[in-house]
Amino acid sequence: MIEHADVRRSVPLAPMTTYKVGGPARWFAEPEDLEALRSILEVTPSDIDVLVLGRGSNVVIADDGVDGLVLRLGRGFNAFEVLPDGDVVAGAATSLPVLARGAAAAGRSGLEFYVGIPGSVGGAVRMNAGGHGSDTASVLLETSILDMRTRSVERRSPADLQLSYRHSNLTDDDIVLQARFETEPCDPTDAEAVLREITRWRKEHQPGGTLNAGSVFKNPAHESAGSIIDRLGLKGERFGPVSVSEVHANFLVATKDATASDIFLFVNHIRSIVAEQTAIHLEPEIRFIGFPEAEVTP
Repeated sequence: MIEHADVRRSVPLAPMTTYKVGGPARWFAEPEDLEALRSILEVTPSDIDVLVLGRGSNVVIADDGVDGLVLRLGRGFNAFEVLPDGDVVAGAATSLPVLARGAAAAGRSGLEFYVGIPGSVGGAVRMNAGGHGSDTASVLLETSILDMRTRSVERRSPADLQLSYRHSNLTDDDIVLQARFETEPCDPTDAEAVLREITRWRKEHQPGGTLNAGSVFKNPAHESAGSIIDRLGLKGERFGPVSVSEVHANFLVATKDATASDIFLFVNHIRSIVAEQTAIHLEPEIRFIGFPEAEVTP
């Protein structure tokens, strides 16, 4: 039991994800600032699992939901600022496209690639999000991390985080609070042109307007996951209400009737076909939350 005025019970999580599937959180809270976050953690028993949910763009919540506390950082973590030296500081809940557009409008370049990633700053740090020739490791200067066990905050550099392709060493006990990015001065008109080009490319090469969670699999060495799946003739492959996108083979598109189990089973179906025919073991990029750990281990 969690005794706190800001903690609610049985809160639906499906509307908070891009797939729009999954069950409720047993407990849910949206702390507005660090003080509120700490106060919730202080009264949360140590045997209750805690999950931080960002914008839900790379997760699948199990149909039974999450038997623990789900935190979604609130308004106090959803802002960014261009400092006098040109660095950009952003709260963990800040939308990446909003950050990209805001920095460009302020005449700061380097974050334009974020316009094509529908996640948050916290998620970008945790998974070293990237695209269009750049990634978080290339622009991150430092990040503020809250240790849920001690409730202490420390600053970590990219080297401290051991960032690599879609990876950091952050654990489930770490909560990203804020990040500081290096940028370069630019003409806002030039930066806006880059944003338009990335947006145009995304519309042409990704299945916009559909229920999906972005790239399903991490790219193995030497060949993209999408090209592997396409090469095996799996574009358009359907598994009930879930299918491989005809636009980009590393996207799985769901109908409104799909369940989390449908998506989970289809992901494993594609992995099995790829492994059998190529001996390549694809690792999911999306996170499966609330599923038995043994079932989602690559």
